[in-house]
Amino acid sequence: MSRIGKLPVHLPAGVSVEVTKDNVVKVKGPHGEMSQKVDPDIEVKVEGNEITLSRPTDQPRHRSMHGLYRALIANMVTGCHEMFTIKQELVGVGYRVDVQGQMLTFSLGYSHDIQFQLPKEVKAEAEAVKKGANPVLVLKSCDKQLLGQVAHKVRSFRKPEPYKGKGIKFVGEQLRRKAGKSAAAK
Repeated sequence: MSRIGKLPVHLPAGVSVEVTKDNVVKVKGPHGEMSQKVDPDIEVKVEGNEITLSRPTDQPRHRSMHGLYRALIANMVTGCHEMFTIKQELVGVGYRVDVQGQMLTFSLGYSHDIQFQLPKEVKAEAEAVKKGANPVLVLKSCDKQLLGQVAHKVRSFRKPEPYKGKGIKFVGEQLRRKAGKSAAAK
């Protein structure tokens, strides 16, 4: 039995779940609504304030889908109840980000600014920068997968380099640093 798949998903207050005939799970909560098509072999039951998933056989395909769909549904419930958040820090002299609605404008040391349009499901804000601190971009969404894709795209504009650590990194991320050139012994 799948360790992940057999765990029930608890529904917090304010979150409702509906399973349609064609096995589409719809989750509604205070922060949005999401839906996920579940394989027809996996049975989804909503009983009280719990969602349980079951599989017909122990085939490897059914076992892997059992845990996968349980995790996807659990992420949907969590996202609709309390939004997922990713914080990214811009490390470098003069690096900054401006947020105007769904448009992000990055100044990352290139000869031009980078404009990036966020999907409508993702909200962004730039934390106020204290003197001497690095700017921080906060991304929020109820869709965990989309949020991760957007954060990866933002990071790709200027990946952290290993010598000085300049670039866009996740808050709390430990970078592998390299030693620079050393003075040649004479």
